[in-house]
Amino acid sequence: MKNLFKQYIPYLIGYKYQFFLSLLGMSAVAIGTAGTAQLIKPVLDDVFVAKDTTMLAIIPFMLIGVFLLKGVGKYVQTYYMSYIGLDVIRKLRNDLVKHLTYQDISFFQTMHTGEILSRITNDIGRIQSVITLYIPTLIRESLTIIALTGYVIYQSPKLAFYFLIIMPLAIYPLSRLAKKMKLYSRQSQESTSDMTSRLGEIFSNIEIIKASSSQKLEAQKFSEENYNVFKFLLKQVKVNALSSPVMEFLGAIAIGLVIYIGGKEVIEEQMTVGEFFSFATALFMLYSPIKGLSSHYNQAQDAIVANNRMHELLNHKPTINSGDIELKEQIKHIGVLNASLEYGDKKALNRISLGVDRGETIALVGDSGAGKSSLVNLLVRFYDPSEGEIIINEKYNLKDLTLESLHQRVAYVTQRIYIFNDTIAQNIAYGQEFNKERVMEALKKAYALEFIENLDNGIDTILSENGNNLSGGQRQRIALARAIYRKPDLLILDEATSALDNKSEALIQKALEALKDEMITITVAHRLSTIEKADAILVFREGEIICRGQHEDLINECIEYQKLAKKL
Repeated sequence: MKNLFKQYIPYLIGYKYQFFLSLLGMSAVAIGTAGTAQLIKPVLDDVFVAKDTTMLAIIPFMLIGVFLLKGVGKYVQTYYMSYIGLDVIRKLRNDLVKHLTYQDISFFQTMHTGEILSRITNDIGRIQSVITLYIPTLIRESLTIIALTGYVIYQSPKLAFYFLIIMPLAIYPLSRLAKKMKLYSRQSQESTSDMTSRLGEIFSNIEIIKASSSQKLEAQKFSEENYNVFKFLLKQVKVNALSSPVMEFLGAIAIGLVIYIGGKEVIEEQMTVGEFFSFATALFMLYSPIKGLSSHYNQAQDAIVANNRMHELLNHKPTINSGDIELKEQIKHIGVLNASLEYGDKKALNRISLGVDRGETIALVGDSGAGKSSLVNLLVRFYDPSEGEIIINEKYNLKDLTLESLHQRVAYVTQRIYIFNDTIAQNIAYGQEFNKERVMEALKKAYALEFIENLDNGIDTILSENGNNLSGGQRQRIALARAIYRKPDLLILDEATSALDNKSEALIQKALEALKDEMITITVAHRLSTIEKADAILVFREGEIICRGQHEDLINECIEYQKLAKKL
């Protein structure tokens, strides 16, 4: 709890004006609460006992003033603390999403998307309550407790002693409950993440689920995750519900003692009725903020766990870091020198070397898992070599270049097409300055204009999630057009034409042939027709390049290529 406040108090300092007004509002509530108790004495002693008509006329206005002070104070505090809380959460969510986009590809391959989404939405939502509710409640209730405690001690130090000596006894059971609440909060949030992950999996794989008629199976799996969420939330409710009876029981003992001893003092005329009831009212009012603090302390455990989970992500550092050198010149040569790559214990590439110049096309072939995509991952710096190095233009180590300047010169098209919920035009120009003429030119070169011009809104047509309102071949043409729009120095095609028919692929190959001299082209092949005209073909097996050459040479001399050629 202490660390939580340390982390978020600095945020409040950044909102000095709003926090100052909130503090004024909290002080007004505390003063108004103490003032309400003070009014009981003149009501009883002056109005009902002494029958003072002047006080009778004044008291209602004083009462209205006190409650108006409390109401205005509560409104000001609630509004400005909510403003601070919502704005801090907005910034936290922005920072977290930005931070995550810079994480390594391996991070996203090991952490489920649903888990990440749960932390960004559910966990941060729980943290919001810290700033908008728990911190202001702590300050407001603390000010109220100080004001009321001072008042009851002023009224009767003897009676105040009995109440104030008993209430600290509540700390031990409440601290035990808080520990349990923290445990159940973590289990609850982890089960919520699992449930969110399960939901994401269901809707991402809905086609195979329907094709397999496995709706009952998936519903059962989701039901189990959903029950776990219910189970742990119920445990939280159970623990939180216990704090109120504990406080009420101890409060009843203290108040019972005060009534007994105070009643004796009134009978013995050591106190007036008004003084006693004024004291008793303040005591009852004091009980409420103390109870509120204990309840919020338990509930804050939920936010503490969420905060820890969020900071686990914020503290996670990428291993692939941007270099310091900005690549300002064209990529004319790429040299891979004795490069190896390991994924955990698995060696994906074993000391491979190759060179390729601007205007050349090389094709990568091999069985699944042979190392083709691993080489591509090195070239776009999704991973760094565990051994060896990659040199650009015979003078820049790839690691030394800024990622942004490198990626501005590389276009990477995969078999999995990434479509954003935006217009076709914005999808083509993604990450680049928008130019309509360039968009049309790129679409023309990717042979995509024909189907786009038949759409009602042309290039302004909004694409749905994952481009589901297009066919597979149409999506691939959009992706190719996006790559062409970038005018890259290095074009990587990782089975990027797999969804195209033979005619469409032939047209794309013709377009790429026309652009060949402007870039380096690396193709991960899925069809023989894609690689026959490549300047060099690299045959991969178990992370090594076992053959290299042109099609005619390899088909006669490389047994592995002959086997692959039959499959392609």
